[in-house]
Amino acid sequence: MPRTRKEHPVVAGPIVIGLDSRMPTELILIRHGQSHANVNPIVAGMRGDRGLTDVGRRQAELVRDRLRAEELTADALYASTLPRAQETARYVADALGLPIKDDDGLQEVRVGEADGMSNDEWAARWPGLRQGLSTNPFQEFAPGGESWAAFLIRAGAALTSLVERHPDERVVAVTHGGVINASFSLAFGLGPTSPRVRIGPENTSINRWIHDPEPHQPRWTLVGFNDARHLATLAG
Repeated sequence: MPRTRKEHPVVAGPIVIGLDSRMPTELILIRHGQSHANVNPIVAGMRGDRGLTDVGRRQAELVRDRLRAEELTADALYASTLPRAQETARYVADALGLPIKDDDGLQEVRVGEADGMSNDEWAARWPGLRQGLSTNPFQEFAPGGESWAAFLIRAGAALTSLVERHPDERVVAVTHGGVINASFSLAFGLGPTSPRVRIGPENTSINRWIHDPEPHQPRWTLVGFNDARHLATLAG
């Protein structure tokens, strides 16, 4: 049964409510549909991002139809400002009946001067960067771009800001695989030098967190990860 707004699922452990307590926030992160950058070797920042493929648009239609069928309600809808996320968010907005609030903080890793290059051009222009990115979390993707460390700080701050602005509400954010990865680093308190684990959420997958702002120890609870069962009809 669909839940009405202001109702939240029971999470593990007690919730202690004091005079200054705030209620938990449900944060739903939806990855964008398949983009041209997912299937072509293009570095896709704001300039190189060509939006969704035909498959990506069909994925976005399916997640829209699922949200409608489940009668999901939400209090706010946010989206990364990159074209592939904006295009996906329009389908989600149709299902939720909400306006899209743009949030630059929900962008994927910023690629700087490599934006729009092919992967081969990027590797040839700055030899050694590709290998260095996997070993040095403080190395920028390209001049003017972000390092993994800088990305974690920016994405973590964006996610924290969303839950702080929406106590006792459900928030949906259309974003990127990197930001969903960053949500785990935030929840588990992992810094940029911690061993990196790639979790690989599927395109248009639904990922759910509950943020409980306890005064002494705010807590994140994962209640759903990589839920993409709406894509089952594409498997054949």
